[in-house]
Amino acid sequence: MSDIEIARKANKKPIQEIGAKLGIDSDSLLPYGHDKAKVSAEFINSVQGNKNGNLVLVTAINPTPAGEGKTTTTVGLGDGLNAIGKKAAICIR
Repeated sequence: MSDIEIARKANKKPIQEIGAKLGIDSDSLLPYGHDKAKVSAEFINSVQGNKNGNLVLVTAINPTPAGEGKTTTTVGLGDGLNAIGKKAAICIR
């Protein structure tokens, strides 16, 4: 299956559902379509006093012979963290 076929068959979740899992209400999301959004500045300011989270940046790695690189690693990290009960979200440019 080609990359475009895989992308077209993907079942994307509504951005409001993803935001809710992270504790971001839909009023704090500024949607760009159904599956992308910016988080409002008001929400960011409202959580400034909360306990800090962690940020993991996957910036540069050598791909495996099978072509697994930053994207595969990033998705795997997000899935793995969610599987052990952590609130995790990934963002890929």
